[in-house]
Amino acid sequence: MSGSPADEILRLVFSFRRLAHGAAADCAAGGCEQCYALHRPKVEHFIEQGVPVHFVIPAFPAKSPNPEKVLGTLPDMAERVSLEFLQELCDYTRHYYEPGARITICSDGHVFSDLVGVGDADVATYGVELEALLHAIGADAINTYGLQDAFPGFPFDEQRAMLTSQYAVPVEDVRARALKEPAARNIFGGIHRFLFEDRMATTTGRSRNSVREETKSLAYHVIQRSDAWSNLVEDFFPEALRLSIHPQVSHSQKIGIHMMRTRDNWLTPWHGVALDDGEGVRLVKRSEAEQLGATLVRRGGRDSHYIAPDVSSSLKPLIEEVAS
Repeated sequence: MSGSPADEILRLVFSFRRLAHGAAADCAAGGCEQCYALHRPKVEHFIEQGVPVHFVIPAFPAKSPNPEKVLGTLPDMAERVSLEFLQELCDYTRHYYEPGARITICSDGHVFSDLVGVGDADVATYGVELEALLHAIGADAINTYGLQDAFPGFPFDEQRAMLTSQYAVPVEDVRARALKEPAARNIFGGIHRFLFEDRMATTTGRSRNSVREETKSLAYHVIQRSDAWSNLVEDFFPEALRLSIHPQVSHSQKIGIHMMRTRDNWLTPWHGVALDDGEGVRLVKRSEAEQLGATLVRRGGRDSHYIAPDVSSSLKPLIEEVAS
C-alpha cells in the first residue's frame, strides 16, 4: 500500500474488521489492494476538502428482548465501551489526518421493532439514554440519525410503511437472493439465528419447529427493511463510508467492524453484556457470564456489566506494581 493518509486510515479501520467466514487470506491479514480500492476514493474526497472523514453505521437499535442475552432494556457497559471505541476510532485517525473523522449512528430500532418483539416506546427510551451516554463520555465526533429524522411528524407505523414503499424491494426478491448468493445467505442465517433465539426465550407452549418457521419468515422481512434502511442511508449520506455491525465478505461496499472483543462474529452490544475478565472487557451473552459464575455490577442504580470470577489473578501484577 502507498502509505498515504487515506490508506493509513483504511488500514486502521480494517484492523477491526468483522469479516465473514471464508474471507481471502490477504483480506483477513489487513486488506488487499481490491479492499483499499473500494473505499479509498471516498476517504480521499474528504481529505481533499479538508474536513473529517465521515462514516455511517446502522447500529444501536434497542436491547434484545431475550433475558438470556441482555441485562435489560437500557444501554449499559456494553454500549458504553462500544461508543468509546467509535469515538477513539475517530480520534485515532487524527494521527494520519488532522481533521480526524466523525461517525453518524443511523439507529434502525424503529425500522423493524414490530418484527423483533421490541416496543417503539422501548426503542425511544433506549435512544434517549444512548444520547445521554454519548454526552457523558464526551463523544463529540458521533451523532445519531433515525427513522423519525427521515420521516418526521408521522407515527412509527406510517414511517415504516413509507420506508418500505420508497426504498424496499419485494420480500420475494430478498428470499431469492438468500437462496442464490452466499453473502446474502450468510446474512439471513445470522438474522434468523437472532430471531429464533429471542423468540424461543420469550415464547412458551410452542415447538421449536413452529418457532423456527415463524422466525424464518420474519427474518426475510427484517432483511427487507434493513436493506431499505440501508438504501435510505445511502440516499441521505451518499459521500460517507459505510460501516456495518454484520460480518461482510472480503470485497464489500460495507466494512464490517467489531466494536468490542468477542468470540462470536455476530454478537453485538444490544444482544449481549460486557464481561470484565481482568485483561479487558469482552462481549458475551448474559447466560454465558452467569455460567462462568461472574458477578453482576451495578452502576448508577442500574445493572451495568459482569466481572469474571478469576479477575483478581489478572489484577495481581498491577496491584504489586502499585504497592511497590
